[in-house]
Amino acid sequence: MSGDLQNEHSQAVALRIREELARRRLSRQWLADEARISLSTLEKALSGRRPFTLATVVRMEAALGIDLRTNGGAAPAAPEPSGRGIFAPEEMGAYARPAVGWLEGEYLTLRPSFSEPGAIYAYRTQIAWDEEKGHLSFSETKRLDSDFEQQGFVSFPHLSGQIYLVTSSAGQYRVAILNRPSGGGALNGVLTTLVAGLGAQLIPAAAPIALIPSNRQADPEHGLVRPGSRCYDEYRACVHRIGERGYVLFPGQDL
Repeated sequence: MSGDLQNEHSQAVALRIREELARRRLSRQWLADEARISLSTLEKALSGRRPFTLATVVRMEAALGIDLRTNGGAAPAAPEPSGRGIFAPEEMGAYARPAVGWLEGEYLTLRPSFSEPGAIYAYRTQIAWDEEKGHLSFSETKRLDSDFEQQGFVSFPHLSGQIYLVTSSAGQYRVAILNRPSGGGALNGVLTTLVAGLGAQLIPAAAPIALIPSNRQADPEHGLVRPGSRCYDEYRACVHRIGERGYVLFPGQDL
């Protein structure tokens, strides 16, 4: 076929892809889904039973975030300088920038208030690629307690498939563990953090949390949203469905 690669070139591409999948612990099914091709087509090309087409190679380059056509698909002679490539560090999941572009953007963030029962705390979270550090980062704004606005890195390991927003400061950690998007693009999960207890004491706390793409909210409310507020019923429903639909589990609540 006119769009097929030469046999030698196709074999080199297949070898490079197998190496990348093994190194980053990615499945062939994941690559097939990301490249929008059938698993059987991918299997045949990787085994040498049929050559890759140029169109398929372009799709896999976008999914893996690598160049498969330079030097016949061979790995580049020298790696890109650390922190300025398109792959996050191994400890964050080694995800490729093109594969997580859908996660970048601004989100309305909702969780129950720790200080006022029945109220919803709403603020803004921005997720974007940090060019200098070479991974996704997040930052919070529009919080009432602006001194406690969080910022940190995003971990996205393939093994769990979960999205982690991690703040690490002076040995202290605050983590939001989020599922992949549900209907409408919302990220639902659980937040683990510290809250003020008696006196100056800090105590561990956990709560359901939802990140909703800002383009779904024409005029969002931020801050402490109480019953009777314009957005309260909508926000409460978003937080309530996190547990109701099994996005998170809080065992022992009835003990």
